[in-house]
Amino acid sequence: MLKQRIITAAWLAPLVLAGFFGLEGGAFALFAAAVVLLGGWEWTNLAGLSSLRHRGLAVAALALVLLALWLTGAGTAVWPLVVGALGWMANGYWVSRYPADSTRWDTTPVQLCMALWVLVPCWVGFNALRESEPGGIWLLFVLLVVWAADIGAYFAGRAFGRRKLAPGVSPGKSWEGVFGGMAATALVALGFGVWQLAAMAPTIALLMATAGVTLVSVLGDLLESMLKRQRGIKDASAILPGHGGVLDRIDSLTAAVPIFALLYLQVLPI
Repeated sequence: MLKQRIITAAWLAPLVLAGFFGLEGGAFALFAAAVVLLGGWEWTNLAGLSSLRHRGLAVAALALVLLALWLTGAGTAVWPLVVGALGWMANGYWVSRYPADSTRWDTTPVQLCMALWVLVPCWVGFNALRESEPGGIWLLFVLLVVWAADIGAYFAGRAFGRRKLAPGVSPGKSWEGVFGGMAATALVALGFGVWQLAAMAPTIALLMATAGVTLVSVLGDLLESMLKRQRGIKDASAILPGHGGVLDRIDSLTAAVPIFALLYLQVLPI
């Protein structure tokens, strides 16, 4: 399994980095859409669709939504990010109440609607951050925040994990892991503050925003874990050998990207 994970990562990482930072404008939006639509295909499985035809139609509908946003100039707009933020409030409530309130969302139509406020704002956030600064500096930042949160949570959880974060959803996660992830992402934010901002007030604002985005990224992970647990499956798919599915790789990003993009565009003095 480890060998397969390394082989997959060896070709996947350069491809992802080339797509995210080597493409611009419409080409970047198309690349990000491909990632999101692959996630959408896996989501149809999590939502309980078994017919390939029905799954294909659902993904086609998602593609039409993305196309309509791009053609109307809303592919980088703020309002889809606001919709995403509101959706993540609902997601957070459902995760915190699982499995007691699972009947409120455990239907295929509701879960397909859930995909709209998870995947569409994520795509808009990717576009907004890629176009925000030359080279996509703040897109790089949010990617590093998510990766640092995962690494910090893993090591802190293994070393100190005692208090379970959400035992009904993901028994392996602990509050100590969350705090370890937050410590790691604070270092990333501090480094970017020194590099990009060089002033105390915006750096402090970035540190505060990063703490919130880190917590939201954990929620993204928990949401997919909840859906998989409800469906009774381990991975969203086997499209990435050794890594599971696309959603298994971007679940934290689906929450972190739109929330950070919204904060960047509307709140942060950077």
